[in-house]
Amino acid sequence: MSASAIVMMIVALLAVWGGLGLALLNLKRHPEAIDDEEADAVLRDGASVTPVR
Repeated sequence: MSASAIVMMIVALLAVWGGLGLALLNLKRHPEAIDDEEADAVLRDGASVTPVR
């Protein structure tokens, strides 16, 4: 494999894994609010979730 191919592979890997990391960080900082219908469905399945309003 040539040096330019290795550099491009590293750039692509950093873009994919960096994007995943940023997405997870964003979800941790700003969790998705669930509505009442979704909370009822989760509670029916045996989980315990407090709905965010």
